[in-house]
Amino acid sequence: MDHPIAPAGITRRRALTVTGGMLAGAALAGHAFPAFAGESQDADAIVVGHGLAGLVATAELAAAGRKVLLLDQEPEASLGGQAFWSFGGLFFVDSEEQRLMGVKDNHDLAWQDWLGSAGFDRGVADPAGQDHWAYKWAEAYVDFASGEKRSWLAGLGVQWFPIVGWAERGGGLADGHGNSVPRFHVTWGTGPAVVEPFEKKVRAAVAAGKAGFRFRHRVDGIVTTGGAVSGVRGAVLEPSSAARGKPSSRTVIGEFELRAPVVVVTSGGIGANHDLVRQNWPARLGAPPKSMVTGVPAHVDGRMLAITERAGGRIVNPDRMWHYTEGLRNYDPIWPGHGIRILPGPSSMWFDATGKRFGAPDLPGYDTLHTLGSITASGYDYSWFVTTQKIIAKEFALSGSEQNPDLTNKNVWQLLSRIWQTPEPIEKFKKNGADFVVAGTLSELVAGMNKLTGDNLIDLARLKAQIEARDREMDNPYSKDVQVMGIRNALSYIGDSLSRTAPAHKILDPSAGPLIAVRLNVLTRKTLGGLQTDLSGRVLRPSGEPVPGLYAAGEVAGFGGGGVHGYRSLEGTFLGGCLFSGRQAGRAAAAATAT
Repeated sequence: MDHPIAPAGITRRRALTVTGGMLAGAALAGHAFPAFAGESQDADAIVVGHGLAGLVATAELAAAGRKVLLLDQEPEASLGGQAFWSFGGLFFVDSEEQRLMGVKDNHDLAWQDWLGSAGFDRGVADPAGQDHWAYKWAEAYVDFASGEKRSWLAGLGVQWFPIVGWAERGGGLADGHGNSVPRFHVTWGTGPAVVEPFEKKVRAAVAAGKAGFRFRHRVDGIVTTGGAVSGVRGAVLEPSSAARGKPSSRTVIGEFELRAPVVVVTSGGIGANHDLVRQNWPARLGAPPKSMVTGVPAHVDGRMLAITERAGGRIVNPDRMWHYTEGLRNYDPIWPGHGIRILPGPSSMWFDATGKRFGAPDLPGYDTLHTLGSITASGYDYSWFVTTQKIIAKEFALSGSEQNPDLTNKNVWQLLSRIWQTPEPIEKFKKNGADFVVAGTLSELVAGMNKLTGDNLIDLARLKAQIEARDREMDNPYSKDVQVMGIRNALSYIGDSLSRTAPAHKILDPSAGPLIAVRLNVLTRKTLGGLQTDLSGRVLRPSGEPVPGLYAAGEVAGFGGGGVHGYRSLEGTFLGGCLFSGRQAGRAAAAATAT
């Protein structure tokens, strides 16, 4: 097993982060590419994928004076990609919001948490190792999150909800997986507000003639000449009026080839392609579920991974992925198999499909992938929350910009209404969702659970005994039950006590009812591996040499280096990974095409 190399000096890493890809680009002076050359080229750079990473890279290239074309197979309605649908959570370290909440955070603590979660073990010290560049990207990203990330975004007009969330609380050890402190900053305006400043920059560049959109252009190949990138080719798809997130036609009406000395691939991951998810599913997580719900639109198909590999790029860590365990079937779907994730507080009891309670660290909000492995080990594709109305009213949040109209629309009064009532989207799912059972008594609840699944796996006496055992632990302000300890720990953090943790109570307390059971499905989401890139975003060959003119950013590159997260995410780092890697690649490509 490889061991992480000792982190380099903070001053060196911060210098790298501040200057972004410019340093790496300057090192390519001998490999510089010609600027826009009229008839011989269509652009200085082509960006493939108009999600968040693609918008950031395009904005950086245009700001540097490069002419850039932004291509995507989807129509204009889906500009911004998956980021538009997100909750808008961002990972910051020692932020103003954390200090307001009394949270003491610093770079060293964040780096400890990142290493404990990532578990880099694939050749960190070996330049040919799968984790070599991932580790370097992790160093740079934690510096970014501890340094200029917040001020950079704030300077673009982005703001955050003042209560910091405590996501992914970990496996129980200080140097193991998880966030030691709350770091999940919800953007005021959710995902659309993260996309907005970069979309504005790109649209302004288009209006100024510095950039151009090419919607409905599906890239089928990266063209190389003499071993260097010289453009892309593909199919023009018929115009589509599909609304954002809805599947669009794949009818081909023509072909295209566009020439540029730089191609930046920002096409996203594989989350909507269940065949690819299962093909890459790691044995350490058990057998892949036969049934999953989908957390991303259908166009997140992973096509560009193989296309970029054929152009010489190296794919690393394909077995690392991030799927959620608390998925709901959307009663009003936008894309096929549309799933919505519950972002749970700490109080719901969690059982496998047979009614056996999970132990630590398989607790709500603690260790996503460990829990996923426990679910698959049960032999079933689903699990259960057993909870109360009092808990869901305060602790349940739903992922997605469309599920949080108060935050997305920046409606303060609607947001404040959460104090005295269950959010309307939660109530709609409770009423209309296929995965909810609501009952006045435990016997009625169990009957409803068994009816919902049709397999009669839940035994009333067994479930009751486990709930009563947990409820007895609530009689004292201390406990041996690790979940009860976690609830009391959460209530000691002002952010959780204000908005994310219900007062400690017994599940079978009638005044907290009605009782609610929620069937939880595995929900596909993120690809943690991908194209291996150096710190400038250059795509590397299996030999470790860069493919001249080829760059990648965002999820297709494992959010940097082919897997900046390692095995696990600390949350709030997917959007941030798109922002940082898109900026790095855009700046480096701009420097490389300087005249």
